[in-house]
Amino acid sequence: MKSAQESYFSRGLLRWNKEINRRSMPWKGEKDPYKIWLSEIILQQTRVEQGLAYYNRFVKNYPTVKKLAAADESAVFKLWEGLGYYSRCKNLIATAKFISRELDGKFPDSYENILQLKGIGPYTAAAIASFAYNLPYAVTDGNVMRVLARYFGISTAIDSTAGKKYFSQLANKLLAINEPAQFNQAIMDFGATVCKPQSPLCSQCVLKKKCIAFIDGETDKYPVKESRLVKKQRWFYYIVAEYKGACYIRKRTQKDIWQNLHEFYLIEKDKAADVNNLLTMPGFFKEAAKKFKVIAVSEIFRQQLTHQTIHGCFIHIELNKKIHIEGFEICDKTKMRNLAFPRLITGYFEGSKGFR
Repeated sequence: MKSAQESYFSRGLLRWNKEINRRSMPWKGEKDPYKIWLSEIILQQTRVEQGLAYYNRFVKNYPTVKKLAAADESAVFKLWEGLGYYSRCKNLIATAKFISRELDGKFPDSYENILQLKGIGPYTAAAIASFAYNLPYAVTDGNVMRVLARYFGISTAIDSTAGKKYFSQLANKLLAINEPAQFNQAIMDFGATVCKPQSPLCSQCVLKKKCIAFIDGETDKYPVKESRLVKKQRWFYYIVAEYKGACYIRKRTQKDIWQNLHEFYLIEKDKAADVNNLLTMPGFFKEAAKKFKVIAVSEIFRQQLTHQTIHGCFIHIELNKKIHIEGFEICDKTKMRNLAFPRLITGYFEGSKGFR
């Protein structure tokens, strides 16, 4: 049974959603589980503003799960290029194939079966179950936990095991059983537009009368986080080896960032290195010997990931003789435009005259 504070929260949130909430997104009100799943996977670790264009392109190119399952994988990765967290794309393809082949293209219609799909966790399963089938499962993403932490003054860390369990249980207790889809959409929209991470709009908040953080003047205190990540620094020196207008590239297959994306020959360092010293290193340069000349050395490019910062430098060389490098193929620039590369490398392409 809900307490008075809990009932006030649920009623106030639904009223806000019906009378005030005007946040518009193409997947709002969507009942097709495929499109809901697609939007949720794209928006994992991605801002709505960035994910919107990707969602529209995916729906246009692959309007059904069977179309996605039948697509060329390299084309799907190319469409995903720039979104990051490429394991999401890999799981997207695997799940589409499973649903198409094993379930005849029909998305599971129970929370438990949705949760069994590759790449789908409790949050995404709850979103699909509630939005597509109106089943009573509460979503608990960052927006939701922030709203709950502030309103109820919860000091349990949202990224702790105990915290995740507690917030999930609380969200399910607060859920409007007869309107789970509307409640879930309301609390996510409320966190995104009113109870924002920075500078929340407390003066416009319909729940401020009973919000602990607002009453105590401590909105900046919540939510509490247990960990403060120390980001790893990695230095990537790419050898852009060109021979008669084609470059040596390979697909990253190791279990690391950017798996299944393409790259040039890589020399990785744990700190900044002198390019002149790199040019005398064994490996690629031993194979190339004196068969090359340096065309250009780029500025340092940076890409910020969740747990690490990648610093990238591109050493463009021209070979006067074709060589063999194990694991690499020589690829012309026209073909390269249809392959998926990490954002770090596409940023280099955009600024390099030779790749425009």
